[in-house]
Amino acid sequence: MTSVVIPAHNEARVLGRLLSGLLDDARPDELDIVVVANGCTDETESVARAHGVRVVTTPVPSKREALRLGDRAARGFPRLYVDADVTLSTAGVRALTAPLDGSGTLLATAPERDLALADRPWAVRLYYAVWTRLPHVRAGLFGRGVIAVTEEGNDRIRSLPAVMADDLAVSLAFADDERAVVAGARAGIQTPRTFADLLRRRVRAATGIHEWEQVSGSGGPSARTTVGDLVGIVLREPWLLPAATVFVGVTVLARGRARPAIRAGDYTTWLRDDSSRATGS
Repeated sequence: MTSVVIPAHNEARVLGRLLSGLLDDARPDELDIVVVANGCTDETESVARAHGVRVVTTPVPSKREALRLGDRAARGFPRLYVDADVTLSTAGVRALTAPLDGSGTLLATAPERDLALADRPWAVRLYYAVWTRLPHVRAGLFGRGVIAVTEEGNDRIRSLPAVMADDLAVSLAFADDERAVVAGARAGIQTPRTFADLLRRRVRAATGIHEWEQVSGSGGPSARTTVGDLVGIVLREPWLLPAATVFVGVTVLARGRARPAIRAGDYTTWLRDDSSRATGS
């Protein structure tokens, strides 16, 4: 049995969308889905129960605490951790878990990203045109909203320190031959709907990356974008020069706005982008 753990903090608007996709083609007893409603003040718990999945509740609004409780309640492996604001099909679950059969070194998988960009502002579209081409973004498990692990992989991530950039930390915890992005699985991901929402996400990312580097040490793995990354993208696709300019501008602005939190050692203030919780595309 495959277990799916979904931490959900005030996700009533979008949780049903995810659960419907997960259950659409599932066989009886194929999926053990656990929704952990943490610190919710909306109808998240009711939405989950209406779909017939198991629900764990806690008054503590903490994703890490929710994942811990979900792990405790989950029954099987491979195990998926899924953000409530993405979409994933039953077929996607099967594609992610199929390689995790213990026959090789693979311990963790993640899906390809289907980014909703059609109606987004031009600055958001240009930013993601570059972001999706970055080598560490293409290969990493982070920023996908879904990670599947074996039991050994689960032990690996449970030993990680508590950090804001939790999905980045999980991705970097596995060597190249221990993780894979599965082309046959796709997660629908809502991108920011305004430039302000994009900036909020990037400030959070900049803060989280700095915290991770402090925790992991100077010799630890990182996911910072280098000048070489951007130059390589523009040399291969020169028409992306305007997009690269926007990308650099957003990055510089986000790092500047992240400095007060970094100086204060504030790695707990979660700058949530509620625009991803809209029910449309």
